[in-house]
Amino acid sequence: MKLLLTSSGVTNDSIRAALVRLLGKPIAEASALFVPTGVYPFPGGAGSAWQALAGEQAGRLAGLGWRSLGVLELTALPHLGEAAWMPAVRAADALLVWGGDPLFLAGWMRRSGLAGLLPALRPEAVYVGVSAGAMAATGTFVETYDEVPAGSEGVRLEGDAGRFLVTGRGVGLVDVAVIPHFGHPRHPDASPAGAERWAAHIPAPTYAIDNDTALTVVDGVVEVVSEGRWRLFTPADRPE
Repeated sequence: MKLLLTSSGVTNDSIRAALVRLLGKPIAEASALFVPTGVYPFPGGAGSAWQALAGEQAGRLAGLGWRSLGVLELTALPHLGEAAWMPAVRAADALLVWGGDPLFLAGWMRRSGLAGLLPALRPEAVYVGVSAGAMAATGTFVETYDEVPAGSEGVRLEGDAGRFLVTGRGVGLVDVAVIPHFGHPRHPDASPAGAERWAAHIPAPTYAIDNDTALTVVDGVVEVVSEGRWRLFTPADRPE
């Protein structure tokens, strides 16, 4: 399986061209399944899921002109027989995993059975992760919460009263980590200083990427596609 890990979807021509290269054919000839599950814990999550599906949000992912597009709702899968959904996943050219809460999303990827299926998909299939969808694909990620979610180990942020830095377990499709929205004013935790603080808790090379940057991963090889800003933090960069 190939991966395209993004901060905010397909936001520029370079990222779109990278997606086409990974697919090996035009988007108009490719089928896709859209996973909106990660956005539900947020206020207004249901509306955000609809906007994303309608292609009305920035980084138009569902609205790129796919030959066919379906919805894969992870919270429903445990209540269905595998024959009802696994063939569609195996047949899809792309799996479009939207953003939201990475702990919630990664948990449902495991509970639904999708996480176990992903490594067995066709080599030419493409996982497209957006924000939390990119984070959940990794082995380890970090996120900030006002309250530590149940079952998580949280570290209180110094100087940020009542906020916690939580280390989460992704589904391990790649050996690197991702910090999305690097330098974006609406995501102060992903400022250069904040990203460095997050990366210090991740035991893997960590890419902080802005909304005009993406990572492609093919056979374990990571390449950066960018019309914006990004930074790589490695374990060797971190203080003992």
